[in-house]
Amino acid sequence: MVPIVSLMALWAFAAVTTAQDVSGRLRAQRVAETVREPVAGAVTALQAERRAATRYLTRPTSGAAADLSKRAAATDRAAARLRLDGGHTVAEGAGLPGAAVVRVRTFVGELERLRGSRGDITRGTADWRETYQSYTGAIDDGFAIGGALAASRGEHVALEIDRAAEQLSREDALLTAAALTRDLPADRYRELSGAVTARRVLVAGSTADLGGRGRGAWDRLARSTAYVDLEAMEDAVLDAGPGKAAADATSPDVWDRTAAQVLSGLGHVAEAAAPADRTVADGLSSPSGIAVMLGLLAVLASLLISVRIGRGLVVELIGLRNTALELARRKLPQAMRRLRAGEEIDLGKEAPLGRHGADEIGQVAEAVATVQRAALRAAAERAELVDGVSGVFVNLARRSRSWCTVS
Repeated sequence: MVPIVSLMALWAFAAVTTAQDVSGRLRAQRVAETVREPVAGAVTALQAERRAATRYLTRPTSGAAADLSKRAAATDRAAARLRLDGGHTVAEGAGLPGAAVVRVRTFVGELERLRGSRGDITRGTADWRETYQSYTGAIDDGFAIGGALAASRGEHVALEIDRAAEQLSREDALLTAAALTRDLPADRYRELSGAVTARRVLVAGSTADLGGRGRGAWDRLARSTAYVDLEAMEDAVLDAGPGKAAADATSPDVWDRTAAQVLSGLGHVAEAAAPADRTVADGLSSPSGIAVMLGLLAVLASLLISVRIGRGLVVELIGLRNTALELARRKLPQAMRRLRAGEEIDLGKEAPLGRHGADEIGQVAEAVATVQRAALRAAAERAELVDGVSGVFVNLARRSRSWCTVS
């Protein structure tokens, strides 16, 4: 039992460790489905709505209004995935840390506030800068949730690349408005300059730690014509300074196409940089999961073998015990009585050697049979000796009687 218990203890430790890993995978999968993916979808929808809102405020055409309505509906659908009844959010039932729950609640509150301000945007009474800042602040709150949920280095790198893509989205909103008005005011120029600088810093810092698929995706994007053209257009706008020159430094069509390609490329890089989603099946098929399954089979096999061997040993020991008791309580006393009565006994019949196993129990059984034969043999010899002495005394008695008669 000692080795079996030790084996079961080792297997239980491995099983608990694997169960914790599987539980972590389940939790990560649940968080990704209920929180991370809806938040990412809401951030993407907000970025598109911000561009549509600032474009509409810059030039309120029917086409811009239709695009804004479409983008707003997409944001509402994304926000609905984060809400629960009674003002609660999906984060409250996902087992997240308190900081993450607060950030999700704040983000949902920002979405509600933006929803209430759409009337001013569609009426054209909203301030352009305040609208831009409101959407940008809400998007930052969404990225703050990602920061609270990121647990590995790969997740942090992917988040930084997404932040770089957000800076490019800000550039896109600012330059789209500048192309419509043929002007880039000083305050928007400063916003653009900060976004360009932040994007380049974030890209340089995050891509330095890329490896594997992420490194390959980034190398392809960095060498692409779209990325080279994007940086060239950014430099041209910044070199032109605020005003009409900056607005005219790029072609709106070329910028739209280039920015869209780079944004898509950054999304692929972030996706490749993030750790692959590991499912429960992956956990069970991992080396630790396989070891647990094999360990379980080993424990079951050991228990089965031990039970069978134990039962066999018990049967042999019971048989040996019964044989010894039969010898001590019945056979040996009966044989001794017969010997004392002058009867002869057959050792082969009274104490047969029989066939015993080659193991220790068989050797003990053979030893008991040998002791029985030795005891019976000694008793028989003693009986013969007593019988011989009795014969001597009988002969002496007969001679004495004869001598007395003669006399």
